[in-house]
Amino acid sequence: MNFISNIWKYPKTSAAGVLIAVVTIAGVLSQQGISLGKAGSGTVISLITALATALLGLLARDPDPSASQQVSGSASQQAKLGAWMLIALLLSSTLTGCSAASVAQDIVNWTPSLESAIATVDSTASLLAPMDAPIFAAATTGFDAAANLLEVQAKAYLANPSASILARLQAQVVTFQQQVNSSLLAVVKIADSASQKHALSAIQAVATIVNAMLALVESVSSKAAVAHMAQAAQIKLAAIEPLLDSNQAVAMVAAHYDVPVAEAQVQVALAERMEMQAGF
Repeated sequence: MNFISNIWKYPKTSAAGVLIAVVTIAGVLSQQGISLGKAGSGTVISLITALATALLGLLARDPDPSASQQVSGSASQQAKLGAWMLIALLLSSTLTGCSAASVAQDIVNWTPSLESAIATVDSTASLLAPMDAPIFAAATTGFDAAANLLEVQAKAYLANPSASILARLQAQVVTFQQQVNSSLLAVVKIADSASQKHALSAIQAVATIVNAMLALVESVSSKAAVAHMAQAAQIKLAAIEPLLDSNQAVAMVAAHYDVPVAEAQVQVALAERMEMQAGF
């Protein structure tokens, strides 16, 4: 039969297909609460998912430079393997899930970076043209207070996990995200190109962190809660996405989670897709 002969003819493609099937099945089992027991600090299912994704990554590695004379079919196969690696990462990120407590802790862990980004915002006004500084200051006022409140609520949830505190955390992260989105739209009206560049760069760093926090909170919220959060978000991500620097976002995520840039790219793309699909 053709599918049997294809296994021997295209062993790497066949292996990739098996591995992505393993990731998919493991994700479904995880969603159903089937863990197959403990493995270290995690579960057997999560271990299987991670190993399958890692092996698929090895299959999808860049080709050897010495093999540059290979036929175009091999290049096409390599591209497909790279695409499958992306799918596997998306599946493993989406299906393994995380707890509300871990999300709250991650928000707290992001706080030093957020404070640093806001400090940069506070000092940016001095770099702008005199006529532009007041516009920037008005657009970014309240960032410190919003960040402090978000940190307080995240720590409160860690100390006393409850639905009411989670609801306040959900509301605050949307409020802060909307505040940042509004500031981006305000400073883009700055006429001086140098001032606008400084202003956008400073706010973009804050936007990256707040959007990461929003994705974290969304990942542990019910569909009804996410719909309520999205309804409160009047300025949608699509409106400010052209103003964001994706390379800056990827670099910040890679540094925060200590992961390769390629993996950070997947995380950022997944978070943006998830937020847009939810109506943010």
